[in-house]
Formats: sequence, C-alpha cells, structure tokens
Amino acid sequence: MTIPCSAKFLILSLFIIFSSTVKAQKGWINLFNGKDLKDWTVKIAKHEVGENYANTFRVENGVMKVSYDGYNNFDRQYGHIHYKKPFSYYLLKVEYRFVGEQAKGGEGWATRNSGAMLHGQDPKTMLKDQDFPISVEGQLLGGDGTHERHTSNVCTPGTTVFLNDKLNEIHCLESNSKTFHGDQWVTAEFLVLGDSIIKHFVNKELVLQYTKPQIGGGSVSNFDPKVKQDGKALTSGFISLQSESHPVEFRKVALFDLAPYAKDKAKLNKVLEKISKEN
Repeated sequence: MTIPCSAKFLILSLFIIFSSTVKAQKGWINLFNGKDLKDWTVKIAKHEVGENYANTFRVENGVMKVSYDGYNNFDRQYGHIHYKKPFSYYLLKVEYRFVGEQAKGGEGWATRNSGAMLHGQDPKTMLKDQDFPISVEGQLLGGDGTHERHTSNVCTPGTTVFLNDKLNEIHCLESNSKTFHGDQWVTAEFLVLGDSIIKHFVNKELVLQYTKPQIGGGSVSNFDPKVKQDGKALTSGFISLQSESHPVEFRKVALFDLAPYAKDKAKLNKVLEKISKEN
C-alpha cells in the first residue's frame, strides 16, 4: 500500500514533535554538539574577542580539542571558549582528559591544568589583554604519574566564595578527589544554584562544596574596573572552558537547566534526585 505524501508529512511531523518533547523532558542541553563551535565565543589574552588564535579551539572526530601546534611560545596567552548564553541554576557535566605535552613557554603550575569557568563575565566585556574572565573556576587537573593531585578544585579569578560559612581569601581550594593520571577520561559535574551553593562532583562523588560566590579578590589582571564590582553577588553568568598551555580534550559538555525549579526547593530536590538515579 502506498502512503499518500500528506500522510507521510503528518507522520514525520508527529515524529519530530515527539522527539523534541522527549528531549525536553530529559532536560539536558548539549552545549557542545560534537560537530562545530558555532554556539561558542573564543577570547584569548592578547587577542580580540572572537579571534581563535592559532586555531587553539577546534573540533576533530567529535571531540573539542584545545591545541597549541600553532604556537611558537605560549607567552601567557590564556584562553577561554564561552557558551553563547548565561545560566543561573544548573548542573554542568564535563567529560575531559589531558593529552600530549605542554606548550613551550607554559607555566609550571599549568601542566595538565584546565578548568570550567562558572558564573563568568560576558566575553564581550573582557579587555584585549585580560588574562581570565571574572568567574568561579572549577579547576581540572591531571596527575603527573607519581604524586597526588586533586581535580575539581575551586579557584577564584576576581571572585570570592564562602567555605564553611566563612569568607575564603585563598585563591585555590583543593577538593578531596582522587588523582587521575595518564590520558583517562574523567567526568566532572558542577551543581550551581545561583549565589547560594556550588557543589563539585567527580565520577559521581561529591568532592567539594562552597557558598555565596561574589565578585571580589584578585588573581585576574587587565580587566575593566566597571565590570569588577566587588561585593556583587554572582547569581548567574557564562560558562567557559580554558586553554592554559596543556592540550586537553572535551568529549561532552552538557547542562541541565534548573532555573524552572529555582523557587520551589521541593521540586528542585526531586529533579536532582531523578537526575542522580538516571545517571
């Protein structure tokens, strides 16, 4: 039996609607689509916003790669690739691994070092020579093959956080995660609930939590003073991934938007419980 074109169109339309509904019900947004960087904006220190110097950020074989084969010397050209829109309440999932050798001229502390920047400033407000976006960093570190080195720490470029209800003035705080040596893939998740609480998870284990992120402190240079409004609570912001001189790959960057549940703690907890069971 031949199905009329109109019927085929109806079936196709219903399938598309059904697929979209199922995807929406799952709640996850793939920030990285595995194909290109069209939803992202690059900002590298010493370069204008939007300039992907030396093709630092690229997509190959379905993986977002941070590479330095086009650099003669790293020369403190710290870079970040920012997703196109800000978020306030969310769960961010990143699957990453470190590969290869550090770029010539990279700082010693930047070996096998990257990060997921949370509640970051709009890249369009960053000055040409600004090194890091004002943000809260979920620091990602790889082991050196011998020593213990925690990952999913928190660093605070131009920000401060509270730890155990006390203002923290240390730039980086270590988590209690395991050390991951070699080129193995690691899953880091960051639960961000506005300016109330942020939790870090590594391979599903809670490794760090802190509260009250706000603008303040140092560890960021060449910024616009109008943007760095010390004491201002960070209720939302842009998400970005770092280039700090060591090659790193990201095969998944996904986000569950929790903003619809921000005002209903009971619903929020139910959604988080469901996500935990599904994953």
